[in-house]
Order: sequence, then structure tokens, then C-alpha cells
Amino acid sequence: METWLSKAHKVVIAGLGNPLRKDDSVGINVVRDLQRKASNNTFLIECETVPESYIGAIMEFNPTHILIVDAAVLNLKPGSAKLIDPDQLANQPAISTHALPLQIFCMYLAETTGAKIAILAIQPEDTSFGEGLTRKVEKTAKHISNLLLNCLP
Repeated sequence: METWLSKAHKVVIAGLGNPLRKDDSVGINVVRDLQRKASNNTFLIECETVPESYIGAIMEFNPTHILIVDAAVLNLKPGSAKLIDPDQLANQPAISTHALPLQIFCMYLAETTGAKIAILAIQPEDTSFGEGLTRKVEKTAKHISNLLLNCLP
């Protein structure tokens, strides 16, 4: 992630997920953990399950980089994380539960903002109804928040 953010000047971090589906809310948790810690060069958004509702605000911020943090079925151990180029989504089955496919959302943002875009996908352990993250996914979320704080402009 350090390399991906190396030339970043203005970064959007969009946390996706359903806060009522345990580990599905990991993206939202990462964004909340960064609140009041990140600089003014970072725009933090809790998109929940409707990232398309924030396209205007993202475009107005004029970012150089957009990082989407979301729970995704990666068939890895719970809490594992992977940085994915949105172009790779065309060759994979749907990994997200959102109404608008992330690939379309990312393509539109890339065309309208010119920003570098990546998805930080985190393998959930439990996405059943309920609030709060499982221990493994919470540990990953904290680690990612700390990593981002050290890399953000």
C-alpha cells in the first residue's frame, strides 16, 4: 500500500459495507478509525452500501488517489486483505454485495476524476446479522488504519 500511495496528494478513502452485517462493515470501521487522525488531504467517506451516492463529493474533492475499503469473499483466511486493481474485477466473480457493481463505480470515477483507484478487500469471517466485527477482522481493520496513517499525505 505504501508504494500505491507514494505519489498521492489528495486521497479519498471510501468505506463500504452494511453496518448491520458484522464483518461486512469493516470498510466503515477503517474510515471511522481514521476520523480526526487523517490530514485535510484525505477525504473519508462512510459509503455503507451506496457508494454511487458520493460520486459528486468525490469529484469535487479532486483526488489523486481513491481507495475503496470493503469486505469481500476472497477465499482466504478471515482477516486477510488484498489490494485489488479494479481492472482485475472483470475476470473475477462478484466479490461484493453492493447494488452497483464496484467495477462500474470504479470505471466511472477513473474516467471523471483521473485518479488512481484501488480496492482494499478484506476477507470477512461472519456477515450474519449483528453489529461489530469479529476479533480477526477487527485486528486487520486496526492494522490497516495504522498503515494508512503512516502512508497518507
